Amino acid sequence: MKNRFLIASALCLSTGLSTAAYADFSLSILHLNDLHSRIESINKYDSTCGAEDEAEGKCFGGIARIKTMLDQRRAELEAEGKNVIVVDAGDQFQGSLFYTTYKGDAAVEFANVLGLDAMVVGNHEFDDGPEVLAKFIDKAEFPVISGNIDVSAEPALKGKVPGIVILERGGEKIGIVSALAEDTSETSSPGENVRFIQAEDYLKGAVEGLEAAGINKIIAVTHMGLSRDMEIAAAVPGIDVIVGGHSHTLLSNTQERASGPYPVMVTNPDGNEVPIVQAYAYGKFLGELDVTWDDDGKLLKAEGEPILLDASVTPDEGVAARVAELAAPIEELKAKVIGSSEGAIDGDRGSCRAGECQMGNLVADAMLDRVKDQGVQIAIQNGGGLRASIDGGEVTMGEVLTVLPFQNTLSTFQLKGSDVVAALENGVSQVEEGAGRFPQVAGLKYYWTRKKDPGAGRVLLVEVMEDGNWVPLDPDKVYGVVSNNYMRGGGDGYKVFAENGMNAYDYGPGLEVVVADYIAAKGGYAPYTDGRITEQ
Repeated sequence: MKNRFLIASALCLSTGLSTAAYADFSLSILHLNDLHSRIESINKYDSTCGAEDEAEGKCFGGIARIKTMLDQRRAELEAEGKNVIVVDAGDQFQGSLFYTTYKGDAAVEFANVLGLDAMVVGNHEFDDGPEVLAKFIDKAEFPVISGNIDVSAEPALKGKVPGIVILERGGEKIGIVSALAEDTSETSSPGENVRFIQAEDYLKGAVEGLEAAGINKIIAVTHMGLSRDMEIAAAVPGIDVIVGGHSHTLLSNTQERASGPYPVMVTNPDGNEVPIVQAYAYGKFLGELDVTWDDDGKLLKAEGEPILLDASVTPDEGVAARVAELAAPIEELKAKVIGSSEGAIDGDRGSCRAGECQMGNLVADAMLDRVKDQGVQIAIQNGGGLRASIDGGEVTMGEVLTVLPFQNTLSTFQLKGSDVVAALENGVSQVEEGAGRFPQVAGLKYYWTRKKDPGAGRVLLVEVMEDGNWVPLDPDKVYGVVSNNYMRGGGDGYKVFAENGMNAYDYGPGLEVVVADYIAAKGGYAPYTDGRITEQ
């Protein structure tokens, strides 16, 4: 063993792991995450791609392209004698008219077509409550797992969500453990019967159990986000690889906009390097990580690169035909032109979860405009509720629905100025993690800093528009506020809305209708930012 170690350590990889020795076991992990119902192909703005752009080779992803590349890589790898698994790190639900129309039925139909070996529950799988997730699980031809959730008190899910799956490849057993973001009760709608356990606590026990059973190759497939995955890798011994989702992070060694290398390496409590991978979102990439263990279960190698699913990948004909069949009933709605924009409206996740963005201004302005005659002065919209950009030119209802897919309704209520500040504090408390709670606003101007700890006065100054002038927010004054029903109910950490909101009405028109009407009334919308949110 000593000589083997010397030979292996002399041949180092860029990952910091040693190269393969003699009795090694290699595995290719093909992975997806955060598809968000992008069943059809997407454009450069991550919204549904039109037929013209598809014909011009400008589209990416789509379930038919994913099917082609998955089948191709699986066949090529297996032809080389390699072991292969395919995993999905969650959030199949929510994000396009396919989900609005079919809920989880279309998602599970196409997930079955892909031939997944396992999928973990994402937070958005709870968007329509436990019952819709249960229907998805009942129809799934693969294990749907989530280890750190306790569903024993939820009748719809009891006994349906294991935490671990054991796969066998090449005569070796591979343990797949899983975890879901603990704040899912704030970001989705799991209901009061689903309990969330700290991921590290659960995973330590799960790994120990697998090791006690003689399984020494353990992969965590998580829906936690990259920063949490790094914390888990550093805290939990025995996890060899983490395949993640939730933060929509592009890790790559070749893509210009990558947030880090593929894989990211983190040292665990035993001093071993743990590779972490994620492959952006919306089906634009298929992740491929090749890992090798020695016969003692020590990880020796981890290398790979996500595959860009661009026009060079021919969509699978059968899948494309089925997608078109399911798309037919919603094409008329999608195609309806409701107005136009003088330029692209930026709704990028990176923009709208970290500062003022054009889409945030459009949506917040539209909300405030709708209720301005009701004594409402302030609009607050969560950046995470904005799911796509819109390109310039004609704007269709389909594009608006892609930006605002959650079927949220307008909510109006009254709130003291001090509670408005508390709401903004919550909104900027997790900006480093790219959390969806970041507040886009109208009728309000605020200055904030990330130089202070979350909740410790990050919001420096708040001003409100009164009689055409910006004046300091009065902490004791009661203001009229408009938001969406998800936030008003305490979603994304906005508990102050639920607990302190007065005279609330949560059943206004759909947010997508409000925004579509606003664009239509403009006769040509001009995207803009104006400094209403300033980071200092």
